Amino acid sequence: MTQWHSAELEKIGAAEELDLESERSGGMLRDPVTMWVVRAGDHLYVRSVKGTTGPWYRGTQSRHQGRIDAGGVRQEITFHEADKGEYADVDAAYRTKYGRYTSIVEHVLTDQARASTLRLEPR
Repeated sequence: MTQWHSAELEKIGAAEELDLESERSGGMLRDPVTMWVVRAGDHLYVRSVKGTTGPWYRGTQSRHQGRIDAGGVRQEITFHEADKGEYADVDAAYRTKYGRYTSIVEHVLTDQARASTLRLEPR
């Protein structure tokens, strides 16, 4: 497993939004989806408000890889399902980073959204 460089973690973790492109089964990238990204420790995470039935989340499941662009960093990545033990730290990161959007942030803190938590790892 490749680790993030500290400068990449800082830039992506500080970015307000992230553009995510998942790979289709044939290797082509899907159109980018703009979403929130959080950093918890030395890891980066995204979630689907619609949970595992969300279209972009389902798109990550065909090859479990893609590309992100955030904070001036463009990186090929792999998608890893987060362990339930990571959810509390990810929840806290969402509350800290996006808490000013009170009516919106609660949507990424539901059990449905938690089930779609993906850890982004560089490749």
